[in-house]
Amino acid sequence: MISPEGRFEPNAAAEEFLPYLDRLDEDRLRTFYRDMAVIRRFDAEVGHLQRQGQLALWVPSHGQEAAQVGSGHAARPQDSIFPAYREHAVAKIRGVDLIDIVRMLRGLTHGGWVPAEHGNFHLYTLVIGSQTLHATGYAMGIALDGAPTGDPEKDEAVMVYFGDGATSQGDTNEAMIWAASYATPQVFFLQNNHWAISVPVSRQSRTPLVDRARGFGLRSTRIDGNDVLASYAVTAKQLDDARAGRGPGFIEAMTYRIGAHTTSDDPTRYRGADELKFWEARDPITRYRHHLEQRELADAAFFADVESEAADLAADTRRRTLALGTPGIDLIFDNVYAEDHPVPREQKKWLQDYEAGFGEAR
Repeated sequence: MISPEGRFEPNAAAEEFLPYLDRLDEDRLRTFYRDMAVIRRFDAEVGHLQRQGQLALWVPSHGQEAAQVGSGHAARPQDSIFPAYREHAVAKIRGVDLIDIVRMLRGLTHGGWVPAEHGNFHLYTLVIGSQTLHATGYAMGIALDGAPTGDPEKDEAVMVYFGDGATSQGDTNEAMIWAASYATPQVFFLQNNHWAISVPVSRQSRTPLVDRARGFGLRSTRIDGNDVLASYAVTAKQLDDARAGRGPGFIEAMTYRIGAHTTSDDPTRYRGADELKFWEARDPITRYRHHLEQRELADAAFFADVESEAADLAADTRRRTLALGTPGIDLIFDNVYAEDHPVPREQKKWLQDYEAGFGEAR
């Protein structure tokens, strides 16, 4: 849809998706930019907090904002979203308090939020690819509950996010088999950021991953993942097709992980500076800013307001993170069983006595 310079230049393959852009008014187009810019500032701030010892781990999303914001806005309120662990922008769009992501990665919670209370956005999944099976099982349940009504405002679909590394996992391939077999109302959204930790996608698959999905019988489309309008339009159509009973879809969003896989990773050990420079020049936020400016949809005051909002969120995130504290012992034991049970009760007593012993020694 949008050239790297920000010009609206849809190619021939984009034509069937162009009608979905008609849903977007000027406010929504500006919201796309706001969400991308604000979530990048949040992402950077939490990365700094991790380096300062406030979290054991952080998962950066720098560079993948367009893929997430476009697809996240394409989902309808009744849809269920199954993320991996990098979908911070989608979480924000669905109404998750971003500090809950920090709480989870700081080890203060066993889950993070109740999906039904946060736009049907399910929990982050750190086990690579397992969320694809969760999503497919949920989508099978929707299909078994009854045929779609034909009303996109009511019919429910499922979208699951995962990375190129997850396509090498058995879970993901099994999920696609079951989805195709049961014609589930779901969309598999692959963020191909070119690296599964330190393994390039070229080594994981000798053929394009979009073709692998076609082999399972999924309606499959490859998009420029750094083009927020392409992400929105294709996802909107794929979700509408899924909820209309046309079976599962698959989107391969070609993007790039600018930062590390996680803060425990050093990407300079396995990828070159020229590759990074190539993708930095195709930054999704810069591209979309040029697009808004060329269409005269945003001015300097708008961009300054977005920058101010991003700074406020970063400051608020830092303040709230530093105030989180540490969890009590009860969190480990009290929810193992629905009712009181002697085994976790004894284990809890042992740990309390053990820690009390350190206090006496001091």
